[in-house]
Amino acid sequence: MAQTEPTQLLLQANKSDAIAVRSRDGDKIGTLYTLMVNKRSGQALYAVLTIGGFLGMGKAYYPLPFSLLQFDPVNDTYVVTIDRRVLEGGPSWAANAPEFDQAYADRVSKYYDVAGEDLSLG
Repeated sequence: MAQTEPTQLLLQANKSDAIAVRSRDGDKIGTLYTLMVNKRSGQALYAVLTIGGFLGMGKAYYPLPFSLLQFDPVNDTYVVTIDRRVLEGGPSWAANAPEFDQAYADRVSKYYDVAGEDLSLG
């Protein structure tokens, strides 16, 4: 029997820098870059935020469990429910995105201490 590559179970959706992300205090943190959606359940498990940068240069990307965001329909923004310093100290990348496989998802979940939630890709 031939070995097959594992199926990637996350799908990037809503690739848009149009939705602002704010802190609980209302300060702009960045924008929503993409959502990582489980292909089987259709549920958004992770959000990737862009923070910083000027004229498209120097942006950093921060993945976090989607459960740490709340949508504010009045202002059409997402609000990060954790301290900004915790977010900025978390897993991130600047140029080359890592493969968002189960090991990386586990690393992100562990950093944000959301292991109790079902964020597995399987």
